[in-house]
Amino acid sequence: MASSFPSPLLNLPLSSSSLSNSTAVGAITTGFCWRSGGRRSRGRTVIANATEKEEEGKDSPAFNPFGFVTDNPSSRSAIQLPESPAEDGNVGQMLYRIEDKGKEYGSYIRSGEFAWFVRETGSPDSRRGTIVFLHGAPTQSYSYRVVMSQMSDAGFHCFAPDWIGFGFSEKPYSGYGFDYTEKEFHDEFDKLLDVLEVKSPFLLVVQGFLVGSYGLTWALKNPSRISKLAILNSPLTASSPVPGLFQKLRIPLYGEFTCQNAVMAERFIEAGSAYVLKLEKADVYRLPYLSSSGPGFALLEAARKANFKDIASQVAAGFASGRWDKPILVAWGISDKYLPQSVAEEFQKGNPDYIKLKLIEGAGHMPQEDWPEKVVDALRAFF
Repeated sequence: MASSFPSPLLNLPLSSSSLSNSTAVGAITTGFCWRSGGRRSRGRTVIANATEKEEEGKDSPAFNPFGFVTDNPSSRSAIQLPESPAEDGNVGQMLYRIEDKGKEYGSYIRSGEFAWFVRETGSPDSRRGTIVFLHGAPTQSYSYRVVMSQMSDAGFHCFAPDWIGFGFSEKPYSGYGFDYTEKEFHDEFDKLLDVLEVKSPFLLVVQGFLVGSYGLTWALKNPSRISKLAILNSPLTASSPVPGLFQKLRIPLYGEFTCQNAVMAERFIEAGSAYVLKLEKADVYRLPYLSSSGPGFALLEAARKANFKDIASQVAAGFASGRWDKPILVAWGISDKYLPQSVAEEFQKGNPDYIKLKLIEGAGHMPQEDWPEKVVDALRAFF
């Protein structure tokens, strides 16, 4: 198996004497070894199961685009010095508190050389077909947990993987079997679909930057495998802005520092929306970055290999009239702080016969997290 970054899911031998206080925003590097064996499920190897549990909830709107820490008490506690560091500020204590969170509907799946964390709801015999949900950077498939639960209740079979290098999936070292290029993400996604026995054509839902965009470029290369495509807030035109996070990651040395910010993911989510994440949600988005340096360095490699403007231009041209003839739904959170509504409108005008635009009020950059019920309503009507 290829070498990898440390897993964020192992039990860590942490103590207050061996770890720094949580004021250090960098992650911790630990030893790593995947368990061998596993059990078989419908022709694929399931390495481990995760707890099935669901939660919902809304916070009052609060947005601070300039501060490093928002009003989220979870973000503050992750980086501020508590009165008794050995008791409540130790990173090991934080990991112990949150290490079992965020694995709803999930299992580890071996695909090729790598282990993916994949969420699944519904049955392969679901009458309405299979939906594959793809997340963007720097987040994870956890964002789809409510949507995929409700879509399976509506009769769909749903999968939502964490991309390689993200969330709870394996994080290989660059240069050891995976270099975080677009082609490699596409190739490994193909292998995963085969292992999951996803039959074509299926329904695809994509959201977000970087690996989210790679979901769209994969669709352009595999139109026959998709029956319908739903796009949540993603860069779709050459005019799509590139958030500051990805610009910082591309700066030498500064990028190495930025990628090891343990609250990076939750801050990115909050800065793209009008909402502050609840404590239990922020814990999950932070967990991979807090427990290992791997996710940060994987994001760094992927961001430096990507040409954001070129990819967005490919997406705009590839789905334009005369080049794409499958139904597309663009379900757009209109309070997105990264991508203005004009991006979705310009994209829709490029192929009005096949692209339907649905604006979602009250939702920001991640409508599946901000207002999953409205996303489900839009998907059910479209699919």
